[in-house]
Amino acid sequence: MIQLKNILLPTDFSEPGLEAANYAVEMAERFGATLHLLHVIVDPVIYLPMFESYPMPSKAEFEQYAQERMEGWLTDDDKKRCNAQLHWVHGTPFVEIINFARENEIDLIVMGTHGHGAIAHMLTSSEAEKVVRKAPCPVLTVRPEGHQFVHP
Repeated sequence: MIQLKNILLPTDFSEPGLEAANYAVEMAERFGATLHLLHVIVDPVIYLPMFESYPMPSKAEFEQYAQERMEGWLTDDDKKRCNAQLHWVHGTPFVEIINFARENEIDLIVMGTHGHGAIAHMLTSSEAEKVVRKAPCPVLTVRPEGHQFVHP
């Protein structure tokens, strides 16, 4: 029998992440697992050098923003039903997601994927794909459109 004690829901606060949250909450509740909601704060200067000439928010401001978004990402009822724990870290998303999964004995990662087309895929590999390839546990990727497992 499959036992899930810790489920990780990494989020970038996108629509696919919101759809993944529905799956993660439902699975955490059904298995009696703890849901770990994780946001990775990415330093925009690393990816967009043009920001070097503009004032950047402080580390504390990035963390405050992450905390506020995460507190509102799940309903209070959902947080209680799945013993949700909120976490944020600074770094590269796929690296931090994998590190968090290893360090916290995560049994399943549930994450949204943007479902890039073939051209976009050739230009850049998605974070979800990198996590799937390197994760220490199974990964469920959820697209915002398409088949949903909903009982009528």
